[in-house]
Amino acid sequence: MAIDLSHPAEVRRLTEATRAFVREQVLPLDDAHDGDITAAGGEKLRIELQQAARDAGVFAPHAPVEYGGHGLTMSERAPIFEEAGYSLFGPTALNIAAPDEGNVHMLAHIADPEQKQRYLAPLARGEVRSAFAMTEPAPGAGSDPSALTTRAVRAAGGWRITGQKWFITGADGAGFFIIMARTSGEPGQRGGATMFLAPADAPGLRVGRHIDTLDRSMLGGHCEVFFDDLLVPDVAVLGEVDRGFDYAQVRLGPARMTHVMRWLGAARRGHDVAVARVAEREGFGSRLGDLGMIQQMIADNEIDIAATRALLTRACWELDNGEPAANATSIAKTFAAEAIFRIIDRSMQMCGGLGVAADLPLARLSREVRPFRIYDGPSEVHRWAIAKRVVSAAKRAQRDSE
Repeated sequence: MAIDLSHPAEVRRLTEATRAFVREQVLPLDDAHDGDITAAGGEKLRIELQQAARDAGVFAPHAPVEYGGHGLTMSERAPIFEEAGYSLFGPTALNIAAPDEGNVHMLAHIADPEQKQRYLAPLARGEVRSAFAMTEPAPGAGSDPSALTTRAVRAAGGWRITGQKWFITGADGAGFFIIMARTSGEPGQRGGATMFLAPADAPGLRVGRHIDTLDRSMLGGHCEVFFDDLLVPDVAVLGEVDRGFDYAQVRLGPARMTHVMRWLGAARRGHDVAVARVAEREGFGSRLGDLGMIQQMIADNEIDIAATRALLTRACWELDNGEPAANATSIAKTFAAEAIFRIIDRSMQMCGGLGVAADLPLARLSREVRPFRIYDGPSEVHRWAIAKRVVSAAKRAQRDSE
């Protein structure tokens, strides 16, 4: 079977346009503000950058065409998202930052026509931001979503939602929330979850404190969110009742891969900075780039970049072909999260003292990519899931042979 890894001409054109836009218009702002998007201007900056992206013709590559996007497949998004990720502000500029990008993807697949007009259309156009409210304080849902404790109960004309979430990215300033709540069963049981849509100003929905985390590049922070008898109508149900965990997979697999795309761009920037530095810096009688230990780090970075792209390509191919891709996305996410951190870490090491100074972007890149080994599923959870699938397949094969 022939293997064609090339992209259509339009995707190649959009990739180059994104590369030029990010490096010329976005990266200088990122560097000037140490990757802190709030310090750089927050919501005002988002609006300005997104207008500039529209003017450059690179805005919303992932969104459906009918909502102003380019309608690209997962495989087609990969090189464009990677170029956007070369700057920490790039994904925000193109409207492909988390959680909005994942929410656009999910709403496009699950929302009914009225919900698409009310929520998807303004989100895709960058008129509002959004948040996906799933993670809860212990003993609630985290790496184990079945521990979900937020509860939605039937009420006159709709549902009443009660519970607490935290680490909700983008919550401060979001225009609406997608809320995961339990509608049947008990915590620890599989199934029984439902997704609800709610405007941010709905009575009973309250955004609490920002949880102070390592990263600074995601607009709206990572917040606590409280639902105090939040009343939503029946039309607020996203999809069908009790199928929330099924729908979450529509979002989570692709969202993990788009995270890989964006952070791979950041890792490439760190690598480029380090290679430029060691190519000119002299020490121990030669340029650092000519020394064996430095060359090994350069080669290892190149290997990690290439391997990450290869695993990403496979996972995106499966997603585009309608396969569940659970194993492929787990493998790609786990490897990438660790490889991307290794790339940045080696790049810092190659640059010595400057590697941990604000003079270069490496310290802030390290700060931003480290959490990726935890969110979207910690590496340990993905490894457990991968091993569980392998063992289950072996048991099935053994039974079939008996």
